[in-house]
Amino acid sequence: MNCIFKNNNSRSTILFHMMLAAVSLFVNGFGVYLTIQANIGAGPWDVLNLGLAKSTGVLYGTASIAVSLTILGIDIALREPIGIAMFIDAVVVGKAVDFFNWIDAVPSCRSLWTGIPVMLTGLFIMAYTQYTYMIASLGCGPRDTLLVGLAKRAGRIPIGAVSICLLSMATFIGWILGGPVGIGTLICAFATGPIMQAAFKTVHFDATGIRHQSIRESARVLFI
Repeated sequence: MNCIFKNNNSRSTILFHMMLAAVSLFVNGFGVYLTIQANIGAGPWDVLNLGLAKSTGVLYGTASIAVSLTILGIDIALREPIGIAMFIDAVVVGKAVDFFNWIDAVPSCRSLWTGIPVMLTGLFIMAYTQYTYMIASLGCGPRDTLLVGLAKRAGRIPIGAVSICLLSMATFIGWILGGPVGIGTLICAFATGPIMQAAFKTVHFDATGIRHQSIRESARVLFI
């Protein structure tokens, strides 16, 4: 299946892949929503988003967009490759969570025993939609790009250690702002990677084999 998505060399292909990325990220937002509704502590970045939303009185999606655009600005300052899908990611996921909150799709869990399965379900949804998002080849998410950018500049420090520092910082700031920290935060921090790896294995997907098209390259195809 991956070979279908190798080249964004026509206007119609890029537009189709933009739609694929948007739909994937909307469903990804449902996965994020489930991890929040598990009510056992949110993932590190969501602790920050929820803490910012709580302290400022804005919706989760608005706080998520603000954080994502800030990170995107840092990515640009670090001169990391920027793709169209990064902007789609910055907006769609947060507003998808707001939508599912608005329709009250899933009630908040009231115990650890119901919360853990709901959180794991959310993580699996996020993993598979990450796959369908990435095969569009229009850029990774702002947070992933930031992690790679920092790891490049960290010298001999392993990327895993850089990731732990980044997630710890997001969690700490979010906790100070009133974001929910709990066992679910640890589950998200340590289970997201292995679950994503397992999901990618089931669809025979190698994320390192994708060449993402930069926004400049996409613009050249779309408008010139």
